[in-house]
Amino acid sequence: MNRRELTAAALAAIAFPWTSGAQAQGWPDKPVKLLLSQPAGSGPDLMARMIGDQLARKWAQPIVVENRPGGQNAIGAQAAARAAPDGYTFYFATAAALVMNSYLFNNLPYDPKRDFVPVGMVGKVPFAVSVNAGSPLKTFQDLVAFAKANPGRLTVANEGPKTFSGIVTRLLAAQLGLQVNAVPYVSVSAAVTGTVGGQTEVLISDIPAVAQMVKAGKLRALAVTTAKRIAGWDSVPAMAESLPGFDFAGWIGVVAPANTPLQAVQRFNRGLDAVLADPEIAARLLAIGPITEGAGLPEQMGGFLDAEHARWSRLNKELGLSAE
Repeated sequence: MNRRELTAAALAAIAFPWTSGAQAQGWPDKPVKLLLSQPAGSGPDLMARMIGDQLARKWAQPIVVENRPGGQNAIGAQAAARAAPDGYTFYFATAAALVMNSYLFNNLPYDPKRDFVPVGMVGKVPFAVSVNAGSPLKTFQDLVAFAKANPGRLTVANEGPKTFSGIVTRLLAAQLGLQVNAVPYVSVSAAVTGTVGGQTEVLISDIPAVAQMVKAGKLRALAVTTAKRIAGWDSVPAMAESLPGFDFAGWIGVVAPANTPLQAVQRFNRGLDAVLADPEIAARLLAIGPITEGAGLPEQMGGFLDAEHARWSRLNKELGLSAE
């Protein structure tokens, strides 16, 4: 048993003295449910099913992916929060569900901090600033210069003011002193279509949503919203090259209902980490979404969530975000 396993076993023995070794070794002995807040066929859904297939093979138990879309993630998050904490329901969650919603919406039907325990990270999802391939804006500096010379004229497509892309739009405008015309769309695919079709001049979206259009030469990526350039997008500057310290990416992690047995949390964490460590799986995930560095430990994810809440609390004050 390695050091990580010894630590997990010791913590489990303290927290759950009534659980026998045989019972602990037997988990999972029935199907495991993986809830998510996005519809079938979406990026997170494809990721969850890919990871679930690998875990099912590892554990010889089905992983049932259940989609509960809608309500700005609230429907799926509430279902996960209210699930029995028996070690057989986990939530494949986004940054919006676990952090952002706390600062954008009043009266959430779940508490992101109290209703869940961290299990492990899946990966970060970088965003990109793109323009139509025929746009005269060739660089991010061109975009900034145009926006400053033409206040309020530059149209920027995103998924709405209370989404990650909408917040990044506001943050960039605030930090660069720009006035832009933010155009909300009902979905990222609609926003992509709008920019490809020329209805909007700029698009801020997650990289997976624009990857095919960039490769096809219909969109041109001017920058990624991270501190460093992204593998496979090496020619696209990182936003931090123009705005030192700028580093914003979406992310996906796995949590469980509060009071879920520690053994189940630790075993899911180790299984997830093993799946993400497979170079083939990591490459397949990168093609549709996140850059993974492994699951980490549950306590590391807990620290990450605390840091994200602190950052979004500061953003709330900086941008004057109003909860509704």
